[in-house]
Amino acid sequence: MTQTQDRPGHGDFATDTRVVEWARPGQGDFDRLLAATGLEQLQMMVSGELPRPPIMDTLGMTGFHPEEGRVLVEMPARTFHYNPLGGVHGGVISTLLDTAAGCAVHSTLAVGEMYTSLDLTVKFLRPVTADSGLLTCEGTVLQRGRRTALAQAELRDEAGKVVAHAISSCMIFHAAQG
Repeated sequence: MTQTQDRPGHGDFATDTRVVEWARPGQGDFDRLLAATGLEQLQMMVSGELPRPPIMDTLGMTGFHPEEGRVLVEMPARTFHYNPLGGVHGGVISTLLDTAAGCAVHSTLAVGEMYTSLDLTVKFLRPVTADSGLLTCEGTVLQRGRRTALAQAELRDEAGKVVAHAISSCMIFHAAQG
């Protein structure tokens, strides 16, 4: 899907254009998800058997490497991520941290289980700009119970410096039948 919009107010400023395309998940995809473990679901997304979540394409996440209890997500910092002051918007950084922490929990799910984030606490440690290069976010599960899980995520710039950290609590539940 391609979206366009009028962008008034640019005046004489240089502008960039970005087209975002994504695969729209369907009901058949959801049925396939419910028949697999969380790690299998994530691996099917990596292989292209199932579509990636649209948020990954919207933000430009490039690398995605899941294993049980751990996920690595990569995204180059770009100017379209910027806030008005010329840094990567905190919401973009938070989304990257939430993706890594949440998918780490996702990788531990049994067949028929689902999860949702309950909270996310983010600590911004350094400014992030396009000069930060490839951002690498590692999410790991700290504790996994029957109903809740605790995960953390650490975001590093291309130089290896930690730029942000998050802790996330997730609720685990069984998918509705029928």
